[in-house]
Amino acid sequence: MDNNTNSKIWISPLISDGMVLQREAKVSFWGKAVPKENLKLTFLDNEYSTLVKEDGSWELVLNDLKPGGPFIIKIYCAGEEKIVQDVYVGDVWVLAGQSNMQIPIARTLDLFEEEVKDANCPEIRQYTVPMVYDFNGPIDEVGGGSWVPVTPETINSFSAIGYFFSKKIYDKYKIPIGLLFTAIGGTPAEAWISEDTITRFDRFNEIVQKCKQDSYVKDVQKKENEYNNQWYSEIYQADEGLHDKVAPWYSDECNDKDWRTIELPASFRGTELETIRGGVVWLRKEIEIPEHMAGKEGKLVLGTVIDADDTYINGVQIGNTGYLYPPRRYKIPEGLLKAGKNVITVRTIITGNIGGFVTDMPYFVKVGNEQIPVSGIWKYKVGAITKPQNPSTFFQNMPSGVYNGMIYPLRNYTIRGVLWYQGESNTGNPDDYKDLFKAVISDWRRLWKQDDLPFYYVQLANYCPWRLENEVSGWAQVREAQRQVMELPNTGMAVIIDVGMYNDLHPWDKKSVGGRLALWALNSIHGEDNVPSGPIYNRMTIENNTVRLYFDYIGGGLTLKGDKLETFEISGDDGVFYPADAKISGDNVLVSCKKVSNPKRVRYAWANNPERANLYNKEGLPASPFITHTQDL
Repeated sequence: MDNNTNSKIWISPLISDGMVLQREAKVSFWGKAVPKENLKLTFLDNEYSTLVKEDGSWELVLNDLKPGGPFIIKIYCAGEEKIVQDVYVGDVWVLAGQSNMQIPIARTLDLFEEEVKDANCPEIRQYTVPMVYDFNGPIDEVGGGSWVPVTPETINSFSAIGYFFSKKIYDKYKIPIGLLFTAIGGTPAEAWISEDTITRFDRFNEIVQKCKQDSYVKDVQKKENEYNNQWYSEIYQADEGLHDKVAPWYSDECNDKDWRTIELPASFRGTELETIRGGVVWLRKEIEIPEHMAGKEGKLVLGTVIDADDTYINGVQIGNTGYLYPPRRYKIPEGLLKAGKNVITVRTIITGNIGGFVTDMPYFVKVGNEQIPVSGIWKYKVGAITKPQNPSTFFQNMPSGVYNGMIYPLRNYTIRGVLWYQGESNTGNPDDYKDLFKAVISDWRRLWKQDDLPFYYVQLANYCPWRLENEVSGWAQVREAQRQVMELPNTGMAVIIDVGMYNDLHPWDKKSVGGRLALWALNSIHGEDNVPSGPIYNRMTIENNTVRLYFDYIGGGLTLKGDKLETFEISGDDGVFYPADAKISGDNVLVSCKKVSNPKRVRYAWANNPERANLYNKEGLPASPFITHTQDL
């Protein structure tokens, strides 16, 4: 199917081969054609027609389609025909938010490689909306994209949460599922809000006006590109390891006898390397490869490196990663490993953080089913020291940009609902997150003209690098805002503080996340009588020196994992929170502390990384973190 400029019929790229149409709803088809000509569309032996408007636009609405497929759509106008093939009818969901929704199956293979390697579910499809931002107003149409089915060849690029959500539902009901994938890493909530709405928040008005000036955006991008190119050029030129006159430090000929030692994985914090916030640290490790593994293809699993790396084995570069977050999983080509001594070299580029190898991650060479650890004593030498790299401006993160470029163009495509995972980028300024998130939901419901559009979202996972907790927890504040947003109708929240990773902003277990989102859809969309959530705090009463807490979604009853409830805290008139004794009493939790005789407030799991939190319902779903408020009495 072609939308070339000579065509008499133009249709949105969304209306293309492999599309999934929303079942049991009003479904629009739209596009451009020859003005005042009659346009016909045939689908399932039914014919629909309309007169193309004077401006060339046309729209047809089909009602109450039943799930199934594959079908064919034919569109006729002015003697021309367009055919859209492999069409299914089912449920369509928008996948939105930031990187944790964006993370593909490829980043979850440490956990799910065997489960997904033969994935073949072509009735689950994903349409990746091109990453576009615009500050001068909404864009009318998406600029490209295609519908891609789940197959063994495509599965690794699918949104992991989107796939696991869809698979849980599809396996049960066999209804096709289409995913409109819009998530962009790093985007704060304000990027997904319309300009009319975001300008009600005074703190964004200045940047909104700046971004409307194309010259401002282009000038910032030009200057930052020049700066970054210069920074990397200088660090390359200064790196002694690359320009050693005897041998570069990644080569077999490198003499590392005078290098110092460090035990990895570990942070460089507390070592002489801590002060390097811009520069290069070279790391080398010798490992012994047995004869039967020599020459075979393998994989180097190198946890996560801060910040960037170029990685070599026996002088041959096998991979590199340009920034902090991705796990390092590098293929070792056939013929590179040799029997006996082999040398792994990691050129670690530090751009602004304290460097290191992230702890509690896997570090090994794998050949077949055998692993050789690479943790332990490494040698190191500083290659270059420079200034930290200045942070870059990511304009996709600016207010309203991706709303205009990626959400508004989808407005005519009928959807079942939204799946949202976002909030990490608002933890540094969490005070207005509740209002921002509510604005996202109301804006999108207004855009799709559905006041009760289902909006299911993920509460932030547990995360705290090196377990270095801040005194004030922005993560806890955002989680509390997310809990409170459940007061909006037809919303649902997946609590995942038990499947996060303190050492990885992008926890690998996306199956649990997708599955918990699916519980809401199974309950509200498919009418199942399930318990879609763990306990959600509702209200409290004060009985002498004890606080009684009441919860929704207790399911079969409250329970705990472990010997006693953890992470409950209580405060009195002074507002100081103390660790509290907490116990389950029927459907309630009783909280007290000998230091607090006149309790006022209670909080639970109030930390960036509340990994000891252990209140659940008997369905095995964790309770949401919360803090009580005076109006809860």
